[in-house]
Amino acid sequence: MTFVILGCALPQYNVWWPFFVVLFYVLAPIPTIVVRRREEYDNGMTNNSGLELAIFITMGFFISSFALPIVLARSPASGPVIQWGACYLTLAANIVVYLTLFGFFSIFEQEDTW
Repeated sequence: MTFVILGCALPQYNVWWPFFVVLFYVLAPIPTIVVRRREEYDNGMTNNSGLELAIFITMGFFISSFALPIVLARSPASGPVIQWGACYLTLAANIVVYLTLFGFFSIFEQEDTW
């Protein structure tokens, strides 16, 4: 989040458009959480269609969070909405946030072996 805030608040950038990627950060894990919760109530029945749909929707949020700052930096030729420095900071924030989410889901998916 620090990279996103820096991309928005530094004096040379000073626009808040990159902050909209936070919406993707919030929405990205929701499909996977819903499907895993539903699988707990299905008593272990193997139906992969829900999981595949959740992965598809999550990948849509993932790609959109990387595409939004790039599109904002390239948008109109007369004057982009954000500068490339803010775009790079937002892309760095995307990498950190999604690696954290991946680590969270991979750690809590493992069985307790204690």
